[in-house]
Amino acid sequence: MYSAFGEGVVDGVWQRTSVASLLALVGLEVVLLAVVLVATWHAGRLFSLSREDRVTIMFCGSKKSLASGLPMAGVLFAGPVVGLIVLPLMLYHQLQLMVCAALAQRLGREVGDALPVTTRQEAHR
Repeated sequence: MYSAFGEGVVDGVWQRTSVASLLALVGLEVVLLAVVLVATWHAGRLFSLSREDRVTIMFCGSKKSLASGLPMAGVLFAGPVVGLIVLPLMLYHQLQLMVCAALAQRLGREVGDALPVTTRQEAHR
């Protein structure tokens, strides 16, 4: 991630991309991530999976972007264009991290609130 971001900066990705384009890209990525998270959650429900399995599928189903995308982009594209091509991937990855961290916190609180008081007290120790 760091090397891809560094290459993008060196290649001038930020100078070649307008603020309007970045905002449109982030907006599209927010919609894409929301669709993937909702679809994986409901797919788990469709298959009558437990809540724990649905949570696992939801988090794992949206996490295949940066680890597989950067090496493929490096092989398929050469030179300064790689930084521009991986820009959506880098932004999507950051979005995933922030949204899924908030979701994990919320889902963890829901589970914690559902536990009996003695179990919650033991979990905080």
